[in-house]
Amino acid sequence: MTKYDLFIYIITALLPLSACLLIVQVNPYHALVIRGILGAVAALAYTLLGAADVALTEALVGTMLAITLYAIAVRSSLVMRLGIIEDPVSETGSSFGQLMDELRKIFGKRYMRLELVSYPNTQALERALIDKEVHATCSRLEHNNGSEDLSYQTAIRVKRIYEIMQSELSSPAAVLTYVNTLESGEEHK
Repeated sequence: MTKYDLFIYIITALLPLSACLLIVQVNPYHALVIRGILGAVAALAYTLLGAADVALTEALVGTMLAITLYAIAVRSSLVMRLGIIEDPVSETGSSFGQLMDELRKIFGKRYMRLELVSYPNTQALERALIDKEVHATCSRLEHNNGSEDLSYQTAIRVKRIYEIMQSELSSPAAVLTYVNTLESGEEHK
């Protein structure tokens, strides 16, 4: 066995190793990096085995294009869009600010980002939830007793997001509600 053969065996052994690392990765951004490494190792192995055309295809399509498309998909799918009224009480330290900080922390653990989408009034906010423009809405809850205690009604249309928030949200300022948005043509049950 020559040094060249040993080198080929080592490079080839990196393929299943990087594939296993890719499978067990929980962070989608780390998985993208490992996918790039897997493609680069595959392209190198094909080059060493004399398949330059396959190596070039793997490098261009399997690595560069796939990683770009995966990055776009991961970036756009890891967003929790929260609809709010344009002028909430949002000063630092307020109950709204604390609620948003806690939501960012909860979704940050899942590598998601919280995107606030402003609407001019409650009707537009409710319409956005029904039209599936946002995953949830957050609006100030009016108290009948006239108290100054600020709490926020959070209506959530995605069951998994509701379950996450219900189990992890500890803010007393949040009142959670799951809203089953109807598909077109369905009637209210």
